[in-house]
Amino acid sequence: MTTTATLRSVCTGWFTSTKSNNGNQCVEVRFVGDAVLIRDSKYRRDPANRPGDEPIITVTANEWTLFLGLLTTGRPADRLIARTGADGTTTLRHGHTTLTYTPEEWDAFVAGVHDGEFDRATLSV
Repeated sequence: MTTTATLRSVCTGWFTSTKSNNGNQCVEVRFVGDAVLIRDSKYRRDPANRPGDEPIITVTANEWTLFLGLLTTGRPADRLIARTGADGTTTLRHGHTTLTYTPEEWDAFVAGVHDGEFDRATLSV
């Protein structure tokens, strides 16, 4: 199966959904070779957090493509797992790394996913 990005190809830096609030609180994504890195923009703004300790989830390009496809259909993924709690916060977990997003952050991310903003260039799956 081959997927083709419609709006965005491989990017050199971190980016967020166009639906987010100017990068203040966002799901941030970066494409590096065959890897996709995911982080939470809130982490860097908290002075209690030390540089270099920022939690970042790293997945393969194929895992990312599968995750986006499952996210748009509402089905759960098996390696990169998103769970929304009763309070609306969503945790994104891969292995031992967990990121927590507010309802607004996650909604902006999902809206961007639905618009194809987080698709990569052509990938073999």
